[in-house]
Amino acid sequence: MPRLSGIRLSVYDPEVLADFYRSHLGMTARETADGWRVGYEGIDADILLRSGGAAYSPARSDRYWKIGITLPNVDMAFDQLSAAGFDVSKPHQFRDIGYMCHLSDPEGFQIELLQHEFEGKRPPGVGNPSLPLGGGARIGQITLRSGDIDASRRSCEDLGMRLLSVQPVTDFGFTLYFWAFTDDILPDPDFEAIENRNWLWKRAYTTLEIQHVDGLTPTRNPGYAGIVIEGPANTETVENSI
Repeated sequence: MPRLSGIRLSVYDPEVLADFYRSHLGMTARETADGWRVGYEGIDADILLRSGGAAYSPARSDRYWKIGITLPNVDMAFDQLSAAGFDVSKPHQFRDIGYMCHLSDPEGFQIELLQHEFEGKRPPGVGNPSLPLGGGARIGQITLRSGDIDASRRSCEDLGMRLLSVQPVTDFGFTLYFWAFTDDILPDPDFEAIENRNWLWKRAYTTLEIQHVDGLTPTRNPGYAGIVIEGPANTETVENSI
């Protein structure tokens, strides 16, 4: 089965940015022929950093929005990053989506930290303060924006991805759709079931999250160079059309 294996970003200084992800977010980093590859051990996606970009100022109309890092203890991660001097939003329960906080990397790309469990539901003693982000982190989501969910749906289905969750956020004017290369069976067959959401945040693989804003015409971020899909024979393709 194919897998969502990475996201390509063109950045100002790949080596310096790779060190941020390694030192503060606990990722491994290795130099490649055209830049740096950073990520966690496992089957989740990596971030492929290549030169040629510039410092980035995000906008709500950008095609590429963020990576989401799922982890057991967001409060512990927040405390670590705040102590290191990073500007991190205070953890909060966002609607019935998840318990989360946000920051940006040194070049302006957005990062969401999303806890496996909702606020107040985390088991006691979870997380290791001696590990970056408390340990157990993975890249859970790569998030793109779309103004045409039917076109995005066709693109995902053509790639062989399955829809796992639909999460309306009507008071903010958008709906979230989560797609993945997987045969996993949902705990509840209703795509909008809230009971599926903590299950989703614990998956070992990365999902493609589509934020649909009806009528939006997304603009392409200067540094966003596409998602990377690895085939069964370890061949990689870069997809820009979703």
